[in-house]
Amino acid sequence: MVGIVGYGAYVPSYRIKVEEIAKVWGDDPVALSRGLIVNEKSVPSADEDTATIAVTAARYALARAQIDPQKIGAIYVGSESHPYAVKPSATIVAEAINATPVLTAADLEFACKAGTAGIQMTMGLVDSNMIEYGLAIGADTSQGAPGDALEYTASAGGAAYIIGKDNTLADIEETYSFTTDTPDFYRREGQDYPSHGGRFTGEPAYFKHVLSAAKGLFEKTDSKPEDYDYACFHQPNGKFYLRAGKKLGFTNEQIQQGLLTPNIGNTYSGAVPLALSNILDVAEPGDKIFVVSYGSGGGSDGFTLTVNEEIKERRDLAPKTQDIIDRKQYVDYAVYAKFKGKIKM
Repeated sequence: MVGIVGYGAYVPSYRIKVEEIAKVWGDDPVALSRGLIVNEKSVPSADEDTATIAVTAARYALARAQIDPQKIGAIYVGSESHPYAVKPSATIVAEAINATPVLTAADLEFACKAGTAGIQMTMGLVDSNMIEYGLAIGADTSQGAPGDALEYTASAGGAAYIIGKDNTLADIEETYSFTTDTPDFYRREGQDYPSHGGRFTGEPAYFKHVLSAAKGLFEKTDSKPEDYDYACFHQPNGKFYLRAGKKLGFTNEQIQQGLLTPNIGNTYSGAVPLALSNILDVAEPGDKIFVVSYGSGGGSDGFTLTVNEEIKERRDLAPKTQDIIDRKQYVDYAVYAKFKGKIKM
C-alpha cells in the first residue's frame, strides 16, 4: 500500500505576538486573540523563503525515510508564495537534496491545499509504478497587507512527505477531494497582497468544502469520527478549525494535537502538512488519522491513514515538529515589517 516513508517539518524561529501588531493599528488584542484563537505567528527572517523552508523540511524527511535521494522520481512543491514567478522551487529542492537529474519536478498552486495536492500526485505515480518514491512539500511565507486582518494570522512554515510503498511509517488508505469555483481569496500576478471576501471565506468557502470532503470521505471509507484516534483540518485560524472538528463530531482530544495555528499562525500550504507531522510525532502503531485540507478558490483533499510499526524506529531521526516550534525569538513590528518587505525604500 502507498504511504508515508519519511516526513519532515520546518517553522522559522522568529515570532510576533498579536498584541504587537494590534498596538500598531489600534486594535483590541484580547478580542482578536479570543476571536481568532491565535496568540502569535511565525515570521520568516530575511534569508528565509518558501524554497529554504522546503529544503530544510525535505532534508528532515530524507533523514526519517533512510533512502537514497536518487530514488526519488518526482518532487512537487505546493505554495502560493514561491520566491520566483518564473523559476521552480522544486528544482532548488531537488538539487539541494541530491535528487537530480533523473526525476520530474514542478511547482503547484492551489492556495492552501497545494501541498496535499502534491501528495495525491505522488501517490498516483508511486501506485502506478512509474516512480519508486515521490516527494511532496507544502510550504509558504504568506502575505497580509499592513492593517489587514490577515496580518494577525499569515505566517510561514512547511512540511515534506516522501511517498512510497516499502517500509512506510503510515499507510494512506483512502483519499477524497471536493472542488468548486469559489472566489473567496485571490491575488493577481504582480500584486503584493491578496484580497479576500471577509466573512464570505467562512460558510460558503471553508466550511462548505471541508465538511463536504470530510463527509464524502466518511462515506467512501464507511467510517465515522469515533473510528479515528486523531483528526486535523486546514486552520486559517483556531476558531474555524475547532468549529469544523465539532461540526464533524470529533472530540477535543482527537483534534488538539493537530491544532498549531494559535502559536504559529496560518502557514497556508504548510498548515495541514505541519498538523499531520505533529500528529505523526506522537501517534502509536495502529492509530488511525483523518485529514482534510482546504485551499481557497476552492477545494479540499481528504485522507485516511493508519500508522505502522516503523514509526517507532525512525521518527526520532529528525527534529520533531513541536521542538521546532518551541525554538523561538520574538520581534517587534518594525523588524517584522523589515523581514516581510513591508517597508518600501
